[in-house]
Amino acid sequence: MPPRPGRAKRFTATLCGAVLLLWQGTSAAHTALVAVATNFAPTLESIVEVFQAHSGHRITLASGASGKIYAQIRHGAPFDAFLSADQAKPAALVKAGLALPDSRFSYALGALVLWSADPERVDARGQVLIRGDFRRLALANPRLAPYGVAALEVLQALDLVETTRARWVLGENIAQTYQFVHSGNAELGLVARAQLWRAGQAAGGSAWPVPASLHAPIRQDAVLLQSGRDNPAARALLDFLRGAQARRIMESQGYTWPGA
Repeated sequence: MPPRPGRAKRFTATLCGAVLLLWQGTSAAHTALVAVATNFAPTLESIVEVFQAHSGHRITLASGASGKIYAQIRHGAPFDAFLSADQAKPAALVKAGLALPDSRFSYALGALVLWSADPERVDARGQVLIRGDFRRLALANPRLAPYGVAALEVLQALDLVETTRARWVLGENIAQTYQFVHSGNAELGLVARAQLWRAGQAAGGSAWPVPASLHAPIRQDAVLLQSGRDNPAARALLDFLRGAQARRIMESQGYTWPGA
């Protein structure tokens, strides 16, 4: 039996409405490829999960040492946005015409921790560094990673560069530095607080929060790249990073809000 005319019209209208909604949702959703410094990658994954649920956009992340990502962008890597572990590299990309000048902003302040997987090794004042009671000290390579620059500044401030240099184990990035300590290949390491800190305390082992006065602020900047200037997903993610939800996630994972 053929459908009644009224029912057919209602069915057609409903189908057309569903197709229209589907088309609108698809057309409104975009994708972006975002490069992020290794130290911030786990935190950004948490932020992106919330962002995608709210926006419908899809973000693909590529992480690595800030220095390596910077070099890749200079050689044409098709990233839409870059979250560095410092200010210098985003600023250099703006100067080179590879990023939009008005898009650069500080999204987080990082911190260093002297950490050991041994719960008895690191004392409350970090005197283990001065005593030299270790065979290997892991730090990120200062030529590649901003956290390595900060670690070197700490050793300089404590006048420990020459006495410890022969015992350094250099990680390509802060994640590899953490792994050196976690695996036992180094008894001590200067790692990012965000790698360890949950609810205000170290996740395991023993740790000394390095005073911020011993190194320049680890101010981390984000920037929209020229390849992402017309990408709504990239722009929306950078806007989301400035919001309260992203701030709460960052602070819960060991970062300080730059405006605090």
